[in-house]
Amino acid sequence: MEFERLDELKRIIRKHALDNAVKFHGKANPGAVIGKIIGEMPEIKAYMHVLKFEATEIINQINSQDAEESRQQLEKEFPEMLEKKEREERDIFAFLKIDASKPVITGFPPGPEKYPHIGHAKACLMNYLIAQQYHGKFILRFEDTNPNLVREEFYNIMMEDYAWIGAKWDELLYASDHMERYYQFALQAIKEGHAYMCFCNEEAIKKSRSDATACACRDHSVEQNLKYWNEFSAYPEGKAILRLKIDLAHLNSTMRDPTIFRIIDKPHPRLGTTYKIWPNYDWQNAIMDSYSNMTIRVRSKEFEMRNDLQRYIQEILRIPVTRTYEFARFNLKGVEASGRIIREKVASGEYRGWDDPRLTTIRALKRRGFLPEAIKNFVIMTGMTKSESTLTWDDLIIQNKRILDKTAKRFFMMHDYEKIVIHHAPIQTITLDLHPDNDEYGKRILEVGDEFLLLKSDLAELQDNNLYRLMDCLNFRKVDGRFEFDSLEYAQYKSQGKKIMHWLPAYNNIDIEIMMDDATTITGVAEHTITQLHIGDIIQFERFGFCRLDEIHKEKGKTTYKLWFTHK
Repeated sequence: MEFERLDELKRIIRKHALDNAVKFHGKANPGAVIGKIIGEMPEIKAYMHVLKFEATEIINQINSQDAEESRQQLEKEFPEMLEKKEREERDIFAFLKIDASKPVITGFPPGPEKYPHIGHAKACLMNYLIAQQYHGKFILRFEDTNPNLVREEFYNIMMEDYAWIGAKWDELLYASDHMERYYQFALQAIKEGHAYMCFCNEEAIKKSRSDATACACRDHSVEQNLKYWNEFSAYPEGKAILRLKIDLAHLNSTMRDPTIFRIIDKPHPRLGTTYKIWPNYDWQNAIMDSYSNMTIRVRSKEFEMRNDLQRYIQEILRIPVTRTYEFARFNLKGVEASGRIIREKVASGEYRGWDDPRLTTIRALKRRGFLPEAIKNFVIMTGMTKSESTLTWDDLIIQNKRILDKTAKRFFMMHDYEKIVIHHAPIQTITLDLHPDNDEYGKRILEVGDEFLLLKSDLAELQDNNLYRLMDCLNFRKVDGRFEFDSLEYAQYKSQGKKIMHWLPAYNNIDIEIMMDDATTITGVAEHTITQLHIGDIIQFERFGFCRLDEIHKEKGKTTYKLWFTHK
């Protein structure tokens, strides 16, 4: 042979092809793979025809298989490549050039107004992971200074959800606990000529900002503004606001004399009616970031235009300026992202709730059986780019399946099935693994005779006289419309068999209901050994998919195991 190191070449091709496939959702790019091979084995350039032939064959084989299968093969055959990938993931924040020699403090400030979804999970986890990587401090801060939006129940909901995804905070703060601090800085801004009281209506203010023309209120003296400020709490809602005096012609519209305080005459979930003058988001956010000595905070790109304003507030108040970085939001194809629309569909009954399986709220993902580690791996995979991207459920599923394949117990279930009799089949005790690769999980035992449940789809494919096998059970034939026992040994099937089928004994099964990912429900039966499960366990029904046990329902002497479909 003209190239004597063919075995070594094949190994190198396979290594880089698997690595590339894992990085790009199961499909290796031949050009990228060949480039990596030449980099590792430069001498192969003299034998490009050999390289292209061997690479094409290996890449085609890898691209024909499931993405998770490629990952498992990479993990088994070339673990150093995954270790390298994990090192790269740990360095996802390197471009921020954070000075690790100084204390690093990050934070995440949600408004307790809604059920958090996977986009919020990303912002929360990214800040938490920065603190972890640089041995810093992570703060969870509730931005709860708008009584019109804040709901009491969401404080606990958010803490439960963010704790579940693994974001452990070192300090918990409530923005509403610092009202006097906001007032103190407001007085400072008024006295220094940076803020004025405005009595214009909403429409006039909008037109003023659009036309870059000042209203008469902008010319109030400091003394007048102080007088109006002291009278502020006596005004009815909508009568007056406090605005920053910046630049009505600024290119960034958020800088055009923004509102920083307004009257909201509504009880607050934590403070009741103690206050009615409330700071807006930018004022309290800028002050709280400085108060917390936040050194860096990353957040989604929707806040990018607010950078100028929040930095300006910190500068005029002469408090520490916080460094921020905005990354692009990602969209999950086919998933409703608008909180307003979700709320309407929940109210109308179109969605079963905020944990509807079609949604990506943390509650919905948890109930379906997505794991915190998979969610973390997924958001890391989306990166810190400023370019928006659209992802699919498959991108998240790959991360979850990688974990569940190693941990989920296996069971048989049937839906859309028929009962058949295999004549002359012997009575057997079938012992099956609870997990194919983990002996510690133990076994499960099924007692069988001559009556079985089979999928209608499998039965439709059976032809007379061909040999078929019930997995790990027996071989049989279809003869003149009847099913006849043939043999027990797999070796007998292997020599002439046509199909191996999934099955259940026709008796001693458990009724099940499965909430599918499209919010429809299917019913069926599962083997009786699922009675070992506890609520919250995630299992794999073979030839069907992963499911999470949600409820064991008992009514009128009947027990039904209710599960939620996770994914295939």
